[in-house]
Amino acid sequence: MTLPLGFTSSDADALPLALVGRVGFNAWRDALTPAAAAWAQAQGFDGSAGSVLVLPGEHGELAGAALGIGDALDPYSYGHAPFALPARSWRLQGEHDAAIRDALRLGWGLGSYRFSRYKTPSRAPALLHTDAAADDEVFALLAASVRVRDLVNTPTEHMGPDELEAVSREIAQRFGADIEVIAGDALIAQNFPAIHAVGRASHRAPRLIALRWGDESHPHIAIVGKGVCFDTGGLDLKPADGMRWMKKDMGGAAHAIALAELIMARKLPLRITMLVPAVENAVGPDAFRPGEVIATRQGISVEIDNTDAEGRVILCDALTYAGEQSPELLLDFATLTGAARIALGPDLPALYSNQDEIANQWLDAGAHQRDQVWRMPLWRPYLRYLTSHIADIANGGPSKMAGSVTAALYLERFVPADLAWAHLDVYSWNDADRPGRPAGGEAQGLRAVYAMLKARAAA
Repeated sequence: MTLPLGFTSSDADALPLALVGRVGFNAWRDALTPAAAAWAQAQGFDGSAGSVLVLPGEHGELAGAALGIGDALDPYSYGHAPFALPARSWRLQGEHDAAIRDALRLGWGLGSYRFSRYKTPSRAPALLHTDAAADDEVFALLAASVRVRDLVNTPTEHMGPDELEAVSREIAQRFGADIEVIAGDALIAQNFPAIHAVGRASHRAPRLIALRWGDESHPHIAIVGKGVCFDTGGLDLKPADGMRWMKKDMGGAAHAIALAELIMARKLPLRITMLVPAVENAVGPDAFRPGEVIATRQGISVEIDNTDAEGRVILCDALTYAGEQSPELLLDFATLTGAARIALGPDLPALYSNQDEIANQWLDAGAHQRDQVWRMPLWRPYLRYLTSHIADIANGGPSKMAGSVTAALYLERFVPADLAWAHLDVYSWNDADRPGRPAGGEAQGLRAVYAMLKARAAA
């Protein structure tokens, strides 16, 4: 198998790369030759996180380098290396714990990433020598993150409902999973009216993608991802700046697909059902309208307060269907609210759960994996903000208060009360380039939830 971008199995001509932090810097400097120590001082290198020092040889050639790092277990501590170092091969210098070597490899891979479907990168990343097999777990985690990034970065013209289905079919075929797709008017016939209502105005048929894999004797996990491949806002049209990056509104689906693929690739002893309602929220003669009352699979009537709160409308049918499969745990991912970004910023996904145990497991895994999420409250008195006078519930309301909380409360109405459930409101995006985090699509909470599920499977 081919190694990921940024790696090489050849040690030929690889130069030594030292990992240096502020703690331990003096000992590292004191071990240098006097000339190298003077060079480091002249460059102002002190091991600060995100810094790089290239060391010259006696004749001006490259002799090695030092990478300034912060938290040695945080993959993003190494994300700057592939493009800060000269584009040649490097090998890790010294003895390091396996956890540090894994963090280095993962961070190196994340930092090597560039979305190159339409534009050739200006340079290749530096290469890190590795003895690891191409299919080891670190590289599987990297592949899952890259899957999310690639899906989110691809423009809607090439990543609509059809293409999400095609990706899911390819993955299902590769791992021997079953796949079922209910599309167009078949959604009405098979009682998925809310998915149909949101997607019916587009020239691309709405659909529900269902992938099933695993042994019947293993714990059953349902994974749901919001697949709004483009969101105009519908008749409650977004302004231009709000619509500009709405190709990313299928970020929840990207996370669900990547997680399902990762579980299958690592052969976790789980049984999974992955559900992706895939639609385009378009403007057209058949677009659903503010004030309409939409039927749902669960029989709860929904008054449409705002057509730009469409993600929760398609998710309610998918969540209901997931509950019908009687899993022991239901997880959903969605780029659901701007309110979550206002509350927590772009880097911290908002986690909601109806069980403390599940929330704590995800939080603990996030801290350990350096893939943090932040728990938010399911404060049920705020359901008053979703009151409808003509339907069971509204998909929004006039108040701007607690927008992320009310969205989660809306979803909870469609989850069986006795089913363990967690919802992650993800941004799925980097607004600007940062080391290891190039501008564009981003996986968030994915490594953490995989670690949580792996631990549960082993229990």
